Amino acid sequence: MSHFQYHVFFCLNQREGGAACCMDHGAEQAFDHMKSRVKKLNLNGAGKVRINRAGCLDRCNDGPVMVVYPQAVWYTFVDNDDIDEIVDSHLVNGKVVERLLV
Repeated sequence: MSHFQYHVFFCLNQREGGAACCMDHGAEQAFDHMKSRVKKLNLNGAGKVRINRAGCLDRCNDGPVMVVYPQAVWYTFVDNDDIDEIVDSHLVNGKVVERLLV
């Protein structure tokens, strides 16, 4: 059994020279929001949900992106409403948010 039910990785890479990257599309703020929301809902901890920073996930043109393991579900997002929908649907109820898939 996995140490976490869900392990979420946010691409928080900042590319140089104006190249496309997730950090240019609010990834840090979205990361902070999801981490806070998961804690508020008491979903964090062993056997539950872990939200982590990641370097480049090499999906720059799809960004911003996050990936949820163990299913390897890739999401993009625009705002906190999208993040809340991923938390409520996927992390709480186990249902993938089809409209946000990469």
